[in-house]
Amino acid sequence: MKAPSVLFFDVNETLLELTALKKSVTSVLNGREELVPLWFSTLLHYSLVENVTGDYKDFSEIGVAALQMVAAGNGITITKEQAEDAVIKPFKSLMPYKEVKQALEALRDQGFKLVALTNSSTSGLAEKLAYAGIKDNFDTLLSCETVGAFKPSLEVYSWALSKLNVQADDAMMIAAHGWDITGAKRAGMQTTFISRPGKQMYPLAQKPDYTVDTLDGLVDIFSNK
Repeated sequence: MKAPSVLFFDVNETLLELTALKKSVTSVLNGREELVPLWFSTLLHYSLVENVTGDYKDFSEIGVAALQMVAAGNGITITKEQAEDAVIKPFKSLMPYKEVKQALEALRDQGFKLVALTNSSTSGLAEKLAYAGIKDNFDTLLSCETVGAFKPSLEVYSWALSKLNVQADDAMMIAAHGWDITGAKRAGMQTTFISRPGKQMYPLAQKPDYTVDTLDGLVDIFSNK
């Protein structure tokens, strides 16, 4: 397998930890930390509902709605304003995993073009990467907002590839989400799954080309090619 020329990166949970966001969501859910994964899966679920029904809402807006749903489903009363305070600003105030900045620098030094490809809004993407101190490590920032659909819609990957003028087999998607890897693989891209804590690949999908524990692992793979 040839080395790709362009590396596309998912952002949330792949490069950036959700620690601050999880704390704020937990606080409005009466301290019930066990409900946070349900909130995030509900967010992803309803982003796909928007996809298949042909509508589009900002990812953070869906996150607010999902938080209201999870709260109501568990007997917790919160207002829309409380949900917004718990989601919107914290979503833009995430820190990178400890190896990320150095690993991105190493991959760029190896000659790869680095692209962030996220379900977050265009403005939200730039703001959160700047806050995390890694915005300048990327050559291009791409938000699904431009397409009006969310990953893992094949339309998103096709659009991203066309923006970079790169063929699918000459590009790699790097993500900590099995659904993102599945979508990219079915779009013909090379893939690397980062097995962040608690993350799993979808067993019915084609296996990723590489699986690593941290982004450093991918740096090592390319260093040895």
